[in-house]
Amino acid sequence: MKNFFASMLGTVVGLMICAAGGAILVIGLFVALAAAGSSKPVVAVEKGAYLVLDLAVNITDAPPQVDGAALIAAAMGEQERKVWQLRQLTRALRAAAKDDRIAGALLLGQFEPDGYGTGYAALKEARAALADFKAAKKPVIAYLEYATIREIYFTSIADELVVDPYGMLLLPGLASEPMYLAGAFEKFGVGVQVTRVGKYKSAIEPFIRRDMSPESREQMQKLLDDVWGDLRGDIASARGLTAEKLQSIVDKEGLILPQSAVSSGFATRLSYRDEVIDDLKARTGRKGSKQSFKQISLVDYAATLGDDKPEMAVVEKKNPAGSREGHVAVIYAEGAIVDGDGKHGEVGGAAFARELRKLRQDEDVKAIVLRVNSPGGSATASEHIQRELRLAKQDKPVVVSMGAYAASGGYWISAYSDRIYAEPTTITGSIGVFGVQFDIEKLAGNLGVTFDRVKTGRFADAVTISRPKTPEELAIVQRMVDWIYDEFVRKVSEARNLPRERVQEIAQGRVWSGAEALKLGLVDELGGMDAAIAFAAEKAGLAPGFTVVEFPKKKGFEELIAEALEGIKPASSRASGMLGKVVEQFESELRVMNQFNDPRGIYARLPLEMMVK
Repeated sequence: MKNFFASMLGTVVGLMICAAGGAILVIGLFVALAAAGSSKPVVAVEKGAYLVLDLAVNITDAPPQVDGAALIAAAMGEQERKVWQLRQLTRALRAAAKDDRIAGALLLGQFEPDGYGTGYAALKEARAALADFKAAKKPVIAYLEYATIREIYFTSIADELVVDPYGMLLLPGLASEPMYLAGAFEKFGVGVQVTRVGKYKSAIEPFIRRDMSPESREQMQKLLDDVWGDLRGDIASARGLTAEKLQSIVDKEGLILPQSAVSSGFATRLSYRDEVIDDLKARTGRKGSKQSFKQISLVDYAATLGDDKPEMAVVEKKNPAGSREGHVAVIYAEGAIVDGDGKHGEVGGAAFARELRKLRQDEDVKAIVLRVNSPGGSATASEHIQRELRLAKQDKPVVVSMGAYAASGGYWISAYSDRIYAEPTTITGSIGVFGVQFDIEKLAGNLGVTFDRVKTGRFADAVTISRPKTPEELAIVQRMVDWIYDEFVRKVSEARNLPRERVQEIAQGRVWSGAEALKLGLVDELGGMDAAIAFAAEKAGLAPGFTVVEFPKKKGFEELIAEALEGIKPASSRASGMLGKVVEQFESELRVMNQFNDPRGIYARLPLEMMVK
């Protein structure tokens, strides 16, 4: 059936590309829509089954938008990247904890992070849901072959942590290794001029330096220490070790061999995959059978769940009478903030503001939870989003849940909410501003290209990239940067009820962990999205059993096809192996440059090197 739909979709797309007339296109769309609307049969849950979590996925905050390019790739026989939405994962785990048919859980595989997905804040929420499952007296078994910090952190809570006899645990601690492009720009003749405020605002450093500035190194070291301290503490506690003991293992080995993992008390035992499966067959009443153990995948189990009715014991206790019906709307700001509508994986200021406006005017929506997983970006777009949130706050509660990243522009849009929740590992703050101006004068000269001009005013050609900015032009940009930074500080001071002088001290573009941000007053409470939703519902006085609606909603098929045809690239265009990793990092830096589309050239953005690995 899967091959049938893939072949059919490929045929439809082929018709759309090759058809000369609109009639064939319409027919193709109707056929495709019928296929897209066909639901997958719900898999039965056998009594005594184990919930299987294959970790070869990317965990995103926002619901999958069914990326059109991925659909076309699947139709062409290419491997599709699997995605779990965080709330889908946590909801399924907590439902399974109460489901008498589910006897336990098996974790295996290796995460496939992409973009802003599978961050440590998301993993902490998912891990908390797994802890609830374990607390229901249901065994959790983890089978690890090659595991990085992400897999080790998530699975460390398991009752049995089984390592393949020829596997390996990669647990060296955290590191950040930014790529610097100044030398390449100089070699090819690309000029870069910057204006900024905040001595820690290092987002622009990869374009103008060959190494870390002392300020960048200082804040990066503090951030890594904070995040690693939280991860290390959770892992050690779960495995019955002290933090000091775990650190000694990390510093002694880094790459922990299987036998060492067991002898140190970190792992439970060594077993091959077939031995783990045989053990589970015995546990589920199929010992000696040719069938595998009783099981159901997380995705299939999630499909069996009913409407989204979260458990809200706090709301039920505090609002037993006089409560009202309505929705809590969860809207996801996941990706860099850009001007305009943005593309897939970006937060377009105009499009996001429109969506917020609809929620603000929707009488059925009684509260809004903004989930932020963004390094920031365009200052103009951030302000458009913040404006709509401030207007919404006049009519209904607005609560922020910070994911892995909620920094710079991501903090700008969060500041005025009624309450801010963050995880200890959240990367936030970065209250600073910069402007960046590129020019190709030397590059063009090397190619024999020259420019000439006429103008009617002194600064008429100031926005050109054909030459560097003059000192007078840079002074104009610097005044704009200074003003935006002053506004940023003012807004944080007002929104967070902090003295302006205090905000000046903790701003300067410096990033903070969620744990430090709580101490500084930049966030209100440590907790995940469930806590934010519960608070929003309580503040709105909603009755128990309220519904949660999520935005943005899935795209229509027409949008998907247009996106697919625009964004698809040959599979062979991506290098693999070690070279592929270098190319991918370089492409990431170039994508950042492409997201610099603020009409004023002013940005509140986190440095790319802050993406902790």
